[in-house]
Amino acid sequence: MDITELILSDHHEQRRMFAQLDDLDRGDTAAVSAIWARLRVLLEVHAAAEERVFYPELLRLGTGAGSKDSGAAETRDAVHDHNDIRDAIARTADHDEGSASWWEAVAEVREANSDHMGEEEREALADFRRHASLQLRHDLAVRFATFESEHAQGINAHDTDPDDYVEQQTPTQQG
Repeated sequence: MDITELILSDHHEQRRMFAQLDDLDRGDTAAVSAIWARLRVLLEVHAAAEERVFYPELLRLGTGAGSKDSGAAETRDAVHDHNDIRDAIARTADHDEGSASWWEAVAEVREANSDHMGEEEREALADFRRHASLQLRHDLAVRFATFESEHAQGINAHDTDPDDYVEQQTPTQQG
């Protein structure tokens, strides 16, 4: 088991579920509602699992990849992206499920999530694979899978300040 593979697998599942929404008869509100409810939970729990398990270790080991020059920059950007996704999910509740405006809100979730996944795959995951041992990747995968399983029914999602997150996760230097 490897945490980077679990994250990629979750990304695939998220893309697959958005595709399922594409394939539905938009008038079948029971199906739309059921698939959206599951997808919303997957998105929220995935972000929380990354913030709890993956990003603290990227802060410790990451050196930067792609357009980011450090693990801290990658982490700040990811937490900011998670907030964008959470906020877009919350906005779907402002509309009647299945309405045109609701579908527009879901499209905003999809766009925010797609942007985040692509960037994370190019940067944070690539950086982590270069610097983390296979044993650490396995140990984190166990914690990540456990967290997601324990929260399969959902979580109380909330935004996190990216700078505060990085500060709280970074050990202070003693001198």
